[in-house]
Amino acid sequence: MYIILFLIWIIFNGKLTWEIALFGLGIVSAIYAFLCVFMGYSVKKDILFCKKSLRLIQYAAVLVWEIIKANAAVVRMILSPRFQNEPVLIKFRTDLKTRMAKVLLANSITLTPGTITVSLEGDEYTVHCLDKSLAEGIDTSVFVRLLHKLEEGGTK
Repeated sequence: MYIILFLIWIIFNGKLTWEIALFGLGIVSAIYAFLCVFMGYSVKKDILFCKKSLRLIQYAAVLVWEIIKANAAVVRMILSPRFQNEPVLIKFRTDLKTRMAKVLLANSITLTPGTITVSLEGDEYTVHCLDKSLAEGIDTSVFVRLLHKLEEGGTK
């Protein structure tokens, strides 16, 4: 938050000189102290937020890569003359703790071509897959591992 406040100070000033930077550091320090005392901010919370932000960026990159891979697999299945469609409806449970992580997993499964999350009730997911090969390992996917790290607060 401190860095964001300082960057806002620089942007609003339109230029950067030693005087503006030093005065900005003083003003930002006073605002940040006020936020820490009266609004519940802390350096620890800011560090945790940064770690979680990095995990979310990593998760988004992995999601895009998995969407690309799934697109290629679905195109291969559809264009293959020997492809015999074997759709499957699977149910699996997850040990994710937070509602946000559970919903993020359900949305990630739905965004990945060839799979749709039909329902999420408690810890149980019902997922429709275009082919049974797409259902393999869905309960232990890279999404689940990254969401566990995100729930831990980004400490690992």
